[in-house]
Amino acid sequence: MAIEQVREYFRKLGLAERIIEPEQPTPTVELAAGALGTEPSRIAKSLAFSLKSGVIIIVAAGDVRIDNAAFKAVFGEKARMLSAEETLEKTGYAVGGVCPFALKGGIRVYTDSSLKRFDTVYPSAGNDHSGIRLSPDELYVLSGASGWVSVTREK
Repeated sequence: MAIEQVREYFRKLGLAERIIEPEQPTPTVELAAGALGTEPSRIAKSLAFSLKSGVIIIVAAGDVRIDNAAFKAVFGEKARMLSAEETLEKTGYAVGGVCPFALKGGIRVYTDSSLKRFDTVYPSAGNDHSGIRLSPDELYVLSGASGWVSVTREK
C-alpha cells in the first residue's frame, strides 16, 4: 500500500505523526479540504506530467491551474499530464493519492510558487484518504524538489 511507504519515509524523519488519515476520502481538492479541515487553496495537489526527459511532479496550491504558456517557458515543451494508468505505473500512486514523497526513481519534483503564500499546506500522503501538514519550505525539502517554479494561474 502506497501510504505505508510514505509513512515509513516520514517515520525515519521523525515526522510520521503529522500524517492525517481522515475517514472521509481526499481524492479531490474540495474533498481533501473538507476532510482535513482546511481551505481548498491550502491543499497541495501533485500533478504528474510527461516530458521528453522523463516524468515530473508539480506540486501546486489547490486553487490554481497549470498555465500552459508558463509551463512551456519553464520546461521547453507543452504540458502533457499522465493518464490515470500512466500515473500509477510511473509514480507508484493512484490518481487521488499522488504525492511528492517516496516516488519511484528518476521522477523530479517541482514546487509551484502558488504555495508560498501559506504557512502550512496539505499534500497527500500516498492514498485517497490521507494528507500531511507541512510548511511550503518543508514540502520543498522533504520532497527533494528540484526547484521552485511559477507555472500556474488562478482558476
